[in-house]
Amino acid sequence: MVATTEEMENILSADEVSFEDALENYLPSANSGDLDEGSIVPGEVVKVGEEHVLVDVNFKSEGQIPVSEFLSADGKVTVSVGDKVDVYVVRKNESEGTIILSREKAKRMQLFDSIEEIQEKDNTIKGRIVRRIKGGYTVDLGGIEAFLPGSHVDLRPVPDMDALVDQEYDFRILKINRRRSNVIVSRRVLLEEERESKRQELLGTLDEGQVVKGKVKNITEYGVFVDLGGLDGLLHITDMSWRRIKHPKEMVSLGDELELKVLNFDKDNHKVSLGMKQLVPDPWESIDAKYPEGKRFSGRITNLVDYGAFVELEEGVEGLVHISEMSWTRKLRHPSQMVHTGDEVEVVILGVDPDKKRISLGMKQVSPNPWDLVAEKYPEGTILEGTIKNITEFGMFIGIEDGIDGLIHVSDISWTKKIRHPNELYKVGDTVQAKVLTVDKEAEKFTLGVKQLTEDPWLMVPDRYPIGTIVEGVVTNITDFGLFVEVEEGIEGLVHVSEISRKKVKSPSELFKEGVSIQAKVIHVSADERRLGLSIKQLKVEEDRKAPKEFRASTGEAAGTNLGDLLRAEIEDAERK
Repeated sequence: MVATTEEMENILSADEVSFEDALENYLPSANSGDLDEGSIVPGEVVKVGEEHVLVDVNFKSEGQIPVSEFLSADGKVTVSVGDKVDVYVVRKNESEGTIILSREKAKRMQLFDSIEEIQEKDNTIKGRIVRRIKGGYTVDLGGIEAFLPGSHVDLRPVPDMDALVDQEYDFRILKINRRRSNVIVSRRVLLEEERESKRQELLGTLDEGQVVKGKVKNITEYGVFVDLGGLDGLLHITDMSWRRIKHPKEMVSLGDELELKVLNFDKDNHKVSLGMKQLVPDPWESIDAKYPEGKRFSGRITNLVDYGAFVELEEGVEGLVHISEMSWTRKLRHPSQMVHTGDEVEVVILGVDPDKKRISLGMKQVSPNPWDLVAEKYPEGTILEGTIKNITEFGMFIGIEDGIDGLIHVSDISWTKKIRHPNELYKVGDTVQAKVLTVDKEAEKFTLGVKQLTEDPWLMVPDRYPIGTIVEGVVTNITDFGLFVEVEEGIEGLVHVSEISRKKVKSPSELFKEGVSIQAKVIHVSADERRLGLSIKQLKVEEDRKAPKEFRASTGEAAGTNLGDLLRAEIEDAERK
């Protein structure tokens, strides 16, 4: 049966109404205003592809979101078909029926909402420091990166800035700029609040003499600053140990937990002085009974100074070995010539002063004084042999015993020879025989002589050259004041310039030369003074007096002169030349 025109119109009219209703039901929110750009709307995952995830938000078409926005840290997709997710409407086109969504922006906006709520309520938020940047750090707040200024990291400057990276802490939000996506956080604010709370609690309970615990937060040359929990105390270097320490780092390190005694507490200024050594007994109590004078002990060298070495006898007890008490025989310029820091040594107690906490020690007293042995073994007059160890301008040092040398002065090498330097006759390593002249153990001097092995030839000079004797010798030296004439090996006499001629002689070198032989008369002799005085002038006078009268007369008549006149003429002639 064929439908009438009226029936057809009714059918079409009914279909149109059903289609519009269906379209309206399909797009219930198309014109509702819930999908405004920049808003967060709920959606349902309808498909998970390799590159995109389709999310239905009741728009004309599904929105495509890159699958990268749904990946976990290990690269796995975190959603499945049918999952409900909140998405951000980036842009929509009503005419084309297209919409652009973002899962990341939705999460970011939600996180900003949460952060703003935390800031309004003055709550804290956990974050992880991810890296250092100029002026501070970047902190991950669970998807939003915040800036942590360097001045807000801790209460004090952090020695190792890199050590905080990858560490998780609580933070206080200082400022949020949502438009620029900027967040500034602080850790110091929380620490200050915590410190103030602990400080108030500590101030109410702290008292002198109390034993407290604290953490080392700073180390200086003069002491250690210790955090007692909201209040800092100073542990001075002198209160760290009864023994001597050069720097607090010898005993503590940053972050160490210490048990200390409160020595002084200024409540008004919040200053606390702490002590560590006061928790153990003072080792200097009854020190003189523990270390009586004359007793021998062993100790360890802890420090060397120019004037001696400090020796630790026990923990907190040190004594000083003065450099003069280190060796009987060696003349030390510095203690390091004998000992070094850390050496174990034997010492003898020389003196104890409990009030000043000083102990005088000796190292050389551990063994007998070798000078006592030398004085007994080599009395004055002993003849011995030794090896030359050193030669100087003034003499030679001969090895006698271990550490003891004897000195042969240059004046004690020969009775007669004029020796300018000992190396004219000897060299280091030569063996010499000598006689002991003096042994002074108080002054630690040992003197020897070589010339004393033979008799002094000057003792025979007065007998061999009495006054008036005519001698012949060689001129060895000419000076302005006279001539030195060697009459025999090692024995010299002096012809003073006044004894050369009856006429005034300006310079003996005008009349004589070294090496010439002359005759002279002995006018003075002394073995004690080692002097032999000679005269040419008196010899000439005597020769004039002994000349024959006939000779004097004939020469006087012929030439109007005599032998003396001839000598004078000869001298005058030499002077003219």
